[in-house]
Amino acid sequence: MLKGNYLILIFLLIAYGCSILPFGKSNPSARNPGSVSTTTNLEYFSDAQAEEEEGFVVADFGGQPPGPNQVFIQGGRAVLGTYEEDVFYTHDNVERTVTVQSFYLDQTEIANIHWLEYLHHIQRDSSETFYLSALPDTTVWEKELAFNTPYVSNYLRYPGFRYYPVVGVSWNQAMDYCRWRTEAVNKQRAIEYYGEDDYIDGDIPPIESGIYLPEFRLPTEAEWEYAAYGQIGDQWLDENQTQRRLYPWDGRTIRSSKRGSLGKFQANFKRGRGDYAGIAGALNDAGFVTMDIYEYAPNDFGLYNMAGNVNEWVFDIYRPLNFQDMEDLNPIRKSDFLDSEEDYDYQNFNSMISNESRVYKGGSWADGAMWLSPGTRRFLDQDSSMATVGFRCATTALGTAGSGD
Repeated sequence: MLKGNYLILIFLLIAYGCSILPFGKSNPSARNPGSVSTTTNLEYFSDAQAEEEEGFVVADFGGQPPGPNQVFIQGGRAVLGTYEEDVFYTHDNVERTVTVQSFYLDQTEIANIHWLEYLHHIQRDSSETFYLSALPDTTVWEKELAFNTPYVSNYLRYPGFRYYPVVGVSWNQAMDYCRWRTEAVNKQRAIEYYGEDDYIDGDIPPIESGIYLPEFRLPTEAEWEYAAYGQIGDQWLDENQTQRRLYPWDGRTIRSSKRGSLGKFQANFKRGRGDYAGIAGALNDAGFVTMDIYEYAPNDFGLYNMAGNVNEWVFDIYRPLNFQDMEDLNPIRKSDFLDSEEDYDYQNFNSMISNESRVYKGGSWADGAMWLSPGTRRFLDQDSSMATVGFRCATTALGTAGSGD
């Protein structure tokens, strides 16, 4: 019997040849590069060794961590585009198959408390002009024929609204917040890297250390739409999906079909003319305006309110999408390339589309159910704001992020 086992082992060695690694060893990886170069046999040095003698330093790396409040969105192939009935006949988001690479996305919309934190820090560290430019436009609540005046002075700062989504923020302001958040998060990571006693303001760890996170940014439209559908929850066997989702949840309606929450609304939206929250004693979504950012169940990626509550800014400039002017890997529209602003005659008021037009998606507390479908899209000038538009941040997943390596 023992002889037979040896014969089997010899056969496997012949069959696989040099591809079989020595027992107990594995290929080097980003997290486990080994102690010696595979091409020179020269020793790798740790940070501690480098302080005593010169050598090529390979820092410890446990993989890219998610940013605060972020979850990993595993990329893949998806069919994006309008799936709901196109009642306005815009035909501006044709169904198309694309691949979106992995990335990280905030679990929730940026809330008032997050924006107040931002205002606090830039008031101390920036010019008064910049601080004033970062203040949300609270007058977005004001309407001549509606008594929304209490929101104008209270919505941003009153403690009861701390975890309600910030609104009245333009695309430009959202981009500024992303840049500040990048600096704030990475400064804290740098302090942890150098040690609080050794850190000098402005010290930047080398990129090879893996300490710095990629920049926080607005998600691309493709990333946002891909994440909103959360199709990982309806996989069946090998690359098969049980259904194409209409909303960020299963089913064809906006009510839950799950035991324990049967019949409950799954998003904060406007059910019909004059019906924002239902009737007293039996409120449907309970949201007269916005709601807490953790209200309602998250989708299968763990993302809250990817439909309803507030629309969300994405990075892309607005153009009607077609097959001729888009890539099928990580699509994004950064400019008017192949779809010139001049063709829309914005300057002569023959169109509202310009290079300042930015896409927002997701539907809001004041929108009908049609806008809750992730494939729908609208646009607004990047320096404008509304009481129905907020945002969340994304970061790019680099290298082996989320792969388990």
